[in-house]
Amino acid sequence: MNHADSPPPPSGRTPAFHGSSLELTGLSLAYGSFDVVRDVSFEVRPGSTTCVIGPSGSGKSTLLRGINRLHEPKSGEVLVAGEAASTMVPEKLRQRIGLVFQHFNLFPDHTALDNVALALWKVKGMPRAAARERAGRALAEVGLAERAGHRPRDLSGGQQQRVAIARALAMEPEVMLFDEATSALDPELVKGVLNLMAGLGERGMTMVVVTHEMGFARRAADQVVFMDEGEVVERGAPEALFERPQSPRLQRFLSEVL
Repeated sequence: MNHADSPPPPSGRTPAFHGSSLELTGLSLAYGSFDVVRDVSFEVRPGSTTCVIGPSGSGKSTLLRGINRLHEPKSGEVLVAGEAASTMVPEKLRQRIGLVFQHFNLFPDHTALDNVALALWKVKGMPRAAARERAGRALAEVGLAERAGHRPRDLSGGQQQRVAIARALAMEPEVMLFDEATSALDPELVKGVLNLMAGLGERGMTMVVVTHEMGFARRAADQVVFMDEGEVVERGAPEALFERPQSPRLQRFLSEVL
């Protein structure tokens, strides 16, 4: 795995995160009678990065929402560090599994610091001073310490997405999910956010990343999962999938995107 293009961890810093394992077994999700995700199974090792690729409409985003029960599974199970997600209160589960959306969903009238701190005192019940202190550390993690007092309108799209990532990190999740986190950004802002995500993976965060950035998937992933029509068609190490695709569907997809 080559992370040469991503920034190294700050000097002297030990791995910051202690990601947990994630296992999907026979996970299926539906909208009414329409099955969007069918019988998906794969395992994500602690501290590793799995990239999920595939054509639009293949169920990738729905899969992420099923992992942290924003969309309740029709069948199957998600295990976090061996514990069944179906047995957890959803709000507690979402503290353990953070989700960063394509759109930033920031509160426009709150500063970057308060956008990050809000969930800490409202959801986790932290005292406000402690929540703001942790929020400040999370903003520093994503390189935005000097922008803590700025409101979203005064931040670039890339900076707003970094605030959204800091908000998820501040909850101290065991797993981070990213749903096309760069697709709403201008092209010149994409690389910085991708490098930030790669850096999180290098420092021990367990991540599942839905992405259309094939270069990132090839460079940063330990495992790539190719989905089409709601199913996992092929999965494996990035060099295997990108250089030696086995299924005609993956061969056709890569011929269109590479």
